[in-house]
Amino acid sequence: MNAQNLPGQRGDHGEVIDTRRGMFGAGDGGDTSGYGGLVRSVRMPGATSRPYGGWFDEVADELEGALEEQGLVPENVIEKTVVDRGELTFHIEREYLPVVARTLRDDPALRFELCTGVSGVHFPGDKGRELHAVYHLRSITHNRLIRLEVSAPDADPHVPSIVAVYPTNDWHEREAYDFFGLVFDGHPALTRIMMPDDWQGFPQRKDYPLGGIPVEYKGAQIPAPDQRRSYT
Repeated sequence: MNAQNLPGQRGDHGEVIDTRRGMFGAGDGGDTSGYGGLVRSVRMPGATSRPYGGWFDEVADELEGALEEQGLVPENVIEKTVVDRGELTFHIEREYLPVVARTLRDDPALRFELCTGVSGVHFPGDKGRELHAVYHLRSITHNRLIRLEVSAPDADPHVPSIVAVYPTNDWHEREAYDFFGLVFDGHPALTRIMMPDDWQGFPQRKDYPLGGIPVEYKGAQIPAPDQRRSYT
């Protein structure tokens, strides 16, 4: 198998944001995977140079042209464009996210009518942009799929809501808020949907305590995950 097809393996390319030890990178408990001695770098793919290939260049050209028509400088709006593993991702400065989303939806040459949701991602080692929001957009007209990505620091986890552009994102933004603490400004009713309203912290952040409670099973006590034995 080609190493470039393995998750997270990019050789010496891309931007190093962290060093992971063990299989899952857990640092507050024992590594029971048997891979406690594994050490590897965590890399984010860098910006891709043109030509991107296929229809990617057409979409990039149309988007940049549509932004210029609105009096915006594309370089100020699009932080970088990445082609990785056959996927096209535009990294957008967060304040311009609603404008870009509306442009991608409404421009006749683009017509990304559907947003299939937003996923939160937490990179504690990506200093100053620890929280990422990733949007998958599909053009039914042109049968194309792209991604938008914005980032925010832990200290200021605010991202503009795009529910006004893609109403189906309503519950997806609530879920990302509930689990990652991303605050979507302008959302019509941003509330927790899985965790209790008074829950402290955001369970899918990578620095969230593993914790747990002991479980009794047929008379035996199974300790909480962070108290179990280590094989390292």
